[in-house]
Amino acid sequence: MTVLVTGSRGRVAATLLGLLDAAGVRTRAGSKNPADLSPPPGVDTVRCDLADPATFDAALEGVDSVFLYAEAAHAGTFADRARAAGVEHVVLLSSSSVLAPDAAENAVAASHLAAERALSAAAESGAFEVTHLQPGAFATNALQWAGALKGGQGPALPYPHAYGDPIHERDVAEAAFAVLTDPRLRGSSYLLTGPESLDFTDQLAILAEVTGRPARYRTVTPEEWKSSVAAFVPEPFADALLSYWASHDGRPTPLTRTVEDLTGHPARTFTTWATDHADAFRP
Repeated sequence: MTVLVTGSRGRVAATLLGLLDAAGVRTRAGSKNPADLSPPPGVDTVRCDLADPATFDAALEGVDSVFLYAEAAHAGTFADRARAAGVEHVVLLSSSSVLAPDAAENAVAASHLAAERALSAAAESGAFEVTHLQPGAFATNALQWAGALKGGQGPALPYPHAYGDPIHERDVAEAAFAVLTDPRLRGSSYLLTGPESLDFTDQLAILAEVTGRPARYRTVTPEEWKSSVAAFVPEPFADALLSYWASHDGRPTPLTRTVEDLTGHPARTFTTWATDHADAFRP
């Protein structure tokens, strides 16, 4: 079996590459800029730019399975080229946001939903099997606070008590490894969460405990937050995030045991994630 791992500079994909290689699975690391990759020794690299269909055929040649990031723009074309290449299984890194009633109108969810639909249509036509991984909030989202915490001021939060289900990137990678290597797990959608429902203040308190440094925060209005991120967060995405946080303000997130079901161990706690990444929050 040969597995193409797209987006190999990403944390999940890079971890997955190591897991597959350690298991003796022939793996190909795909990226828009393959020269920037540092895969395990012996793992081939290939240019696979999900925004450029001209790169698809070479990347897919001789591939049996694909780990795919949810880039909606050319998901249908990717599915067509995967079918032509004889791919048997595609594992899509989607998002739990696709399960929301307004997913098609939500800027964060819409691209994941479009990619899911394109691949599902291909699967229904008999092209290949498709498996959707739908993680909730990545624990790595907390890294956006690192600069503010290092500076001692802390992040500006419009909804400090908005809950999430932070999941360790390694748990997502291990779930992907499981569905790529066990044919019995193919063809389903898996909702992945961390083991705890935590609001932002809970996460900051854990970071303070792990790093031994204060983890303050400032409460701002939604309008103030939106203005502060306007230079690097497009307005539709900012509005979608604010809507999500507002809907989870003071409302714990339902949790699943799917990580444990797929990997055989409980999902890693946010404390474990914070310990693994503590240096990012220290001067």
